[in-house]
Amino acid sequence: MKKLLLLWLLAGPVLAQTPPAASRLPNVLLVVGDDHDLSAIGCYGNRQVKTPHLDALAREGVRFTRAYATTSSCSPSRSTLLAGRHNHNTGQYGLAHATHHFRSHETLKTLPALLHEAGYTTARIGKYHVEPASAYPFDQALSENGSNPVKMAGQCADFLEANRTRPFFLYFCTTDPHRAGNGDNLPYKANPHGNKPGGHEGVTETVYGPDSLKVPFFLPDAPETRAELAQYYQSVSRMDQGIGRLLALLKEKGLWDNTIVIYLSDNGMPVPGAKTTHYEPGVRLPLIVCNPFSTLKGQVCHELVSWVDVAPTILDFAGLNPPVLATAPRPAGGGEFAERGPTSFFHGKSWKPYFEKPAQFKADTLFLSHTFHEVTMYYPMRSVVTKRYKLIHNLAHALPFPFAADLWASSTWQGFMRSGKTQYGPRSRQAYEQRPAFELYDLEKDPQERVNLAKSKAHQAIFNTLLASLKQFQEQTNDPWRVKWRHE
Repeated sequence: MKKLLLLWLLAGPVLAQTPPAASRLPNVLLVVGDDHDLSAIGCYGNRQVKTPHLDALAREGVRFTRAYATTSSCSPSRSTLLAGRHNHNTGQYGLAHATHHFRSHETLKTLPALLHEAGYTTARIGKYHVEPASAYPFDQALSENGSNPVKMAGQCADFLEANRTRPFFLYFCTTDPHRAGNGDNLPYKANPHGNKPGGHEGVTETVYGPDSLKVPFFLPDAPETRAELAQYYQSVSRMDQGIGRLLALLKEKGLWDNTIVIYLSDNGMPVPGAKTTHYEPGVRLPLIVCNPFSTLKGQVCHELVSWVDVAPTILDFAGLNPPVLATAPRPAGGGEFAERGPTSFFHGKSWKPYFEKPAQFKADTLFLSHTFHEVTMYYPMRSVVTKRYKLIHNLAHALPFPFAADLWASSTWQGFMRSGKTQYGPRSRQAYEQRPAFELYDLEKDPQERVNLAKSKAHQAIFNTLLASLKQFQEQTNDPWRVKWRHE
C-alpha cells in the first residue's frame, strides 16, 4: 500500500479514484461568512442575535462545536479552505488585495480545479480575496460584490436553474459581517456595510439596541463596544437573511435533496482579541453541515476539525479519494534550504465518515498557522490544539503584537484607549501587545485562556509533547519557518 501511495504522489496531484456516475454526484454549496464569530449565532447559544435560517440549517444537519480556522485572516484562511493546505504551504501568507499583494503558488492544485476535472460545474459569488485566479479557477464568477447577501442569492437563481441535472459546486461568500472602513479617515464606522441610505435592496434590517446586549467575554463592557456589537449583529442577521433566500432557491429548484450545504466563517470577530490571533475567539468558529444523504438531524459533533479538512471532505463527498497528510510520506530531503513548494497531498482529513458512523469518528488534534494579515503585520504563530490543551508558539515574540488598521480604528479599541483602563477582556493590554515565546492553555479548565502554563513545572511533559508534535507538523507540511528552530 505504501509503495502504491508513493507512486501516486510521484505521478502528480491527481485524484486516485474514478468518480461515480454523474447522476449520483451530490451538489455542494459552501457558504462563507466574513468575520462571523462563534458567539454571534443563535444555534451556538446566543439568544439575542437573530439567525433563524442558520438555526434551521443546524436543526436539519450537524453543528460542530470544535471547528477551527487555521489562521484568523481573510485571504490566508480562504486559501486554506480551497487548497486543503496550510497557508505557509499555499504561499498565501497574507491579504491578497493590491496594497498587501500576497499570492499563492501558481502551481497549486485546488478544490475548484479538482471538482471541475471530476465533472462539476463550479461557480463563485461575492468575496474572492485569493490570488492568482489560475490557482483557484472557477468556471463562472457570478458577481464580485458580496455586500448584499439577499441580492447575491437572487443572482444565483440562473446558475441553479442551469445546473438542475448536472453536479455543481457553488462558493457563496458574503462580505457581512466584516466591518467597512472609510479609507484613512478615523474613526471607522462600527457598522459593516449597513449605513447605506435607504438600506439594502430586498433586505429587512434587524436593528439591535446596544444597551440590552450581553458583551462577549473577550471584549470590554463599554458603550463603544455595545454600539459596535449592535451594528455587528445587524450585519449578521442581514447575512442570515441572504442565506435563507439561497436555501429557499435550492428548494424551489428541486435541488435541496441532492445538495450538501456547508456554512462556516473565515475568521473571528473584527476586533482586537479575536481576529488575527490564535486565541479561541479568533479561530474557533461556527461550522454547520446539512447532508441530505445522512439520517443525522439536529446532531452536535464535539470532535476537532479545521478548515484544512474542508477541501478533502468535499472531494470525499463527491466520491473521490483525496490523499491526505496522515498517509503521506515525509518530504524528500535536500537540506534546510531545499525548495519545497505546495505538497501533493492535503493537510487535513475528511469528516465525511462522521455522517456514516458518528460514534467511530475521532479527531483529537489539529494545527494552526498564521504569518501575516496586512503586509505590515509580520507575526508568525504556529499552534497545536488538542481536546484539552492549546500550545501557541509566537515566533516573533520579541516584537509587539501588530494591529490591523481596521481593528485599531474600531470603536471598541478606541474607546478602550480613551478609558485609560489596562484590562482588555481576559488579559491586560500589556500582555496582549507583548507576548511570550510560548503560551500553553488548559482549554478545559481555562476556556478563556487567562493562565499561561508554558513555564509550569507540572505541565512540562505536556508542553514537551505538544512542542515535538508542532515541530513534526512544520516539517511534514513544508513550513518555511521550520528553519527558525535552528537559526534562532
